[in-house]
Amino acid sequence: MNFTRPHEECGVFGIYNHKEAANLTYLGLYALQHRGQESCGIVSSDGLHLHAHKRMGLVADVFGNPAVFKKLPGSAAIGHVRYSTAGASVEKNVQPIMVDYSRGSIAVAHNGNLVNAQILKAELEAYGSIFQTTMDTEIIIHLLAVARTNSLVDRIVEALNRIKGAYCLLFLTKSRMIAVRDPNGFRPLCLGKLGNAWVVASESCALDLIEATFVREIEPGEMVICTRDGGIKSLFPFKKVAPTPCIFEFVYFARPDSQIFGKNVYLIRKELGRQLAREYPVEADVVISVPDSGMPAAMGYAEEAGIPFELGLIRNHYVGRTFIEPAQSIRHFGVKIKLNPVKELLKGKRVVVIDDSIVRGTTSRKIVKMVRQAGATEVHMRISSPPTSYPCYYGIDTPNRKELISSSHTVEEVCRYITADSLGYLSSEGLVEAVGLSNEVCKACFSGAYPIAFPKPMDNNQRELFEEGDAHNE
Repeated sequence: MNFTRPHEECGVFGIYNHKEAANLTYLGLYALQHRGQESCGIVSSDGLHLHAHKRMGLVADVFGNPAVFKKLPGSAAIGHVRYSTAGASVEKNVQPIMVDYSRGSIAVAHNGNLVNAQILKAELEAYGSIFQTTMDTEIIIHLLAVARTNSLVDRIVEALNRIKGAYCLLFLTKSRMIAVRDPNGFRPLCLGKLGNAWVVASESCALDLIEATFVREIEPGEMVICTRDGGIKSLFPFKKVAPTPCIFEFVYFARPDSQIFGKNVYLIRKELGRQLAREYPVEADVVISVPDSGMPAAMGYAEEAGIPFELGLIRNHYVGRTFIEPAQSIRHFGVKIKLNPVKELLKGKRVVVIDDSIVRGTTSRKIVKMVRQAGATEVHMRISSPPTSYPCYYGIDTPNRKELISSSHTVEEVCRYITADSLGYLSSEGLVEAVGLSNEVCKACFSGAYPIAFPKPMDNNQRELFEEGDAHNE
């Protein structure tokens, strides 16, 4: 797979006690589409049975036929959008996972990544477990099946006490919906209310779409159980640790209209740009962004620097996942089909280009050259995060370390490679200050300081959690 930037991980959505549960879950997944575009699925409960519909593809395509919802009856449902982080991009890995076992039927939707998945998988297989997918999520199902306790809540606790890593989980049985967030709180998860229904979503923007009220965030290490009487029960059954929410959610992943970790993403991104302008000012005529995630930071940079902000790069929002490149070579075709410069805004100008990150550097190099070809006299690249030098093992799809340009090149070397006149990254201290959280955040992709130790060497790609061949051919 050709990485030009980190890919979104996954998104989960669930609703309990609403007559249009599946329809509203579809809308919730639509709002979370930015967190995963490979596949999606919904499992509903009618009180007697679980019903599933899941496929490869975008939400609008998979659930575009209204007849689908007749196959998803019931007043409770959970859904999932996926971009694979562990396991291949194939039909069998589409979530939620739904199984029938000795204690009944259960479905699970998972956002995150288990760092001890390979060890647990080998142990379970040694005792006779047969895996149907290459996802780490299936390990949770097997741990539930072999748990020695009786109640579902106790079995979930027993299973999750054996796993290490990042997880936001939604469990659905014929009568209950249970949400769990890992003790470190790597990924966001929030709780909402729609009439008498409870709603759980990866981001608050999904609540907005269905006009649900944001109640609060589900706290790190918390289990929320939706009860039959219309209430919820909150438990904290895991050993308490210092929370380490992923700071890159603010930089790139979350939608700007969401509230995560107690903060509005859009306002934080503007502050990242202001801080970047304070740290790396430059004499210039115009500030532009690499759409779309770089736009709020570019606006903040322009305001702080007193330089006009313009939409100098226009994004084609209707580009599919694949396209046929013409036989006649077009320079920078892959970028040009997605972005096009407004030459009248750039010609003869000293331009500051704001982006959220540089991964391999190939895209940044093409963008800089594109801006120059549009007539810019100078191109200064500014990045609203520190250099990404280490892979993520907590649910974000990043290349291994040797493919990250900042892991083996200085800022000056990266600047020369992308052919910019200057390059400035936001400092780690500036990032934390702009976000406004304590130092207890996960910055492992910048620092290499992983809050939870990974049992394999850190320079291994997280995709190698499962060693099957199809996990290597994504």
